[in-house]
Amino acid sequence: MPRKREGSGIVDLLLGRPLTSAQAMQEKTGVLTGVALLGLDALSSAAYGPEAALTVLRPLGPAGLWLLFPITAAIVGLLMVVAGSYAQTIAAYPSGGGAYTVAKQNLGRGAGLLAATALMLDYMLNVAVGISAGTGALVSAFPALQPHVLPIALGILALLTLVNLRGVSEAGAVFVVPTWFFIGSLGVVLVVGLFKLVTGHATPIQAPPPLALPTASVGAWLVIRAFASGCTAMTGVEAISNAVPIFRDPTIRRARVTLGVIVGILVTMLLGIALLCRAYGVGATVPGSVGYQTVLSQLIAAVMGRGAFYFVAMAAILCVLALSANTSYAGFPLVCQVLARERYLPPGFAHRGRRLALSRGILTLSGLAALLLIACRGITDRLIPLFAIGALMAFTLSQAGMVVHWNRHRGEGWQWRRALNGFGAVMTALTLIIVGVSKFAHGGWAAFVIIPVGILLLTRVHAAYTRTRRDTELRRPVHLSPATPLVAVVPVDRWSHASETALRFALELSDDVRAVHICSGDTDEQELDSHWQHFVQGPLMEAGRMPPPLVHVSSPYRALVWPLLDYLDSLLAESPGRTVAIVLPELLEARWYRAMLYGRRSELMRSALLLSGERRLVVVSVPWYLRSAGQTAPHSAWNAPDEHP
Repeated sequence: MPRKREGSGIVDLLLGRPLTSAQAMQEKTGVLTGVALLGLDALSSAAYGPEAALTVLRPLGPAGLWLLFPITAAIVGLLMVVAGSYAQTIAAYPSGGGAYTVAKQNLGRGAGLLAATALMLDYMLNVAVGISAGTGALVSAFPALQPHVLPIALGILALLTLVNLRGVSEAGAVFVVPTWFFIGSLGVVLVVGLFKLVTGHATPIQAPPPLALPTASVGAWLVIRAFASGCTAMTGVEAISNAVPIFRDPTIRRARVTLGVIVGILVTMLLGIALLCRAYGVGATVPGSVGYQTVLSQLIAAVMGRGAFYFVAMAAILCVLALSANTSYAGFPLVCQVLARERYLPPGFAHRGRRLALSRGILTLSGLAALLLIACRGITDRLIPLFAIGALMAFTLSQAGMVVHWNRHRGEGWQWRRALNGFGAVMTALTLIIVGVSKFAHGGWAAFVIIPVGILLLTRVHAAYTRTRRDTELRRPVHLSPATPLVAVVPVDRWSHASETALRFALELSDDVRAVHICSGDTDEQELDSHWQHFVQGPLMEAGRMPPPLVHVSSPYRALVWPLLDYLDSLLAESPGRTVAIVLPELLEARWYRAMLYGRRSELMRSALLLSGERRLVVVSVPWYLRSAGQTAPHSAWNAPDEHP
């Protein structure tokens, strides 16, 4: 009969009942759900990409609005090239891993680690930026919440973590409705706004805040900086190639269709927002200021007014911006899984949790994003300088790797495929240089510190696993040597059920058993001697067996471990070539809140013995379980004859 899991009711309520490995196919996704799971990052960038560019163009006043559309058109052109390249990556590398797999297999291990670290940085920043932008949308609608930006952001992060720990299918079900609600709401705004523009009625219903007075003139450097900030709208398209395995069959076709839907919607939104911002005079306000309003908040109010539709649309934007972090929750753990399988991260990152989710990667991502949000106080503009650098670096490495791939695998149409990837690699490399230079002094330098540190960490982890594997690898038959009798040592603090259980096991293990009592002043030695004589020595002698001696070891400073180690050292010196087995009695309580009452003395002693470095010491734990209400299991595997389960 299966055992009831301790505390399973609360855990099941929060995370859902565990799923078996056979239920993995139920956790696969289709196109509509895939857009919600993997497209939120890209789609939500329509909310903060144009705003990031307008923030840089703010010193130009009204002239900045006229530059927004050509800058957005350039970003859209680059986005289309990158999307076309990733469509080829999906077909060539359907096992997932995206830029890391492509770069590693075609450009070498160093390039692969660079791509992986850049991707992980981008995913981490996407969580922080998406949540902070969603919080900014909420504050725009309800300015009274301005002092509570950080607690709201951390609360959204906790909710996202919980939803993703419940698994892919439930996360998809949660995000489908908000995603398509956002697309529909913003689609209505764009259609109505463009209709008014075409018919000559593009007059704001709710006038946006006045544009800033011009304090600078149009210059190449300012335009380049605006383009670099607007490139945050490109992030997210790589997520599909990283997560191809989560799609149902046929995986490649479904992944490509999902990518096409996401990019098509995003391009429409970016161009429509850029056009309407110029038509309705919508510019950027100062982030973090009292009168701050997002660009989309101003645009919706200008086109539709501040009625019921405004609050419905803002609610949809808030949901999608906050939930856009979910793209990272789908991609980051999968990249960690690939790295863990190749021993660049601990193996736990490759293991699926109770709901078949990659729990270790999810929790790690949440912890890192929380640190970012706290450091930046939940303000989106403080995170933007770091954003997109990692994504562009991954884009460049992925497409350069695909050029090498087509040189090696010259199938049908390989020339034009190579040309597309080569053009994309050149363009994203140039964009990376522009973004890196323009954002370097504004905080972008941190990305060029974090990424090398990440590569160093991954390399050190891999070196540690490689060294361990080399040191433990054995390529010979089992070595048999003449058996030498063990010496069994049983630490005893008092005569008890736990002590008896350990002693009985030791007597089965060896004929040479020593009981050791550390005289730390906590017990009565005379009482223990009396119990030992009556309950151990006498019965064993009557049974015709040699009773083990009880050795008292003095402990002037009331320590337990070091006196025992001194005794064991002397015993090892007396018995060269023999192995000494320390049989530790352990009193165990199944319920954690009761176990706290008994301390961890046996665990500490076991750890100290194992870490002593003496290779002839073997530590054996013999448990004795305290009986709890309703418990039917025996106290120990070594029950006395008169005990009953």
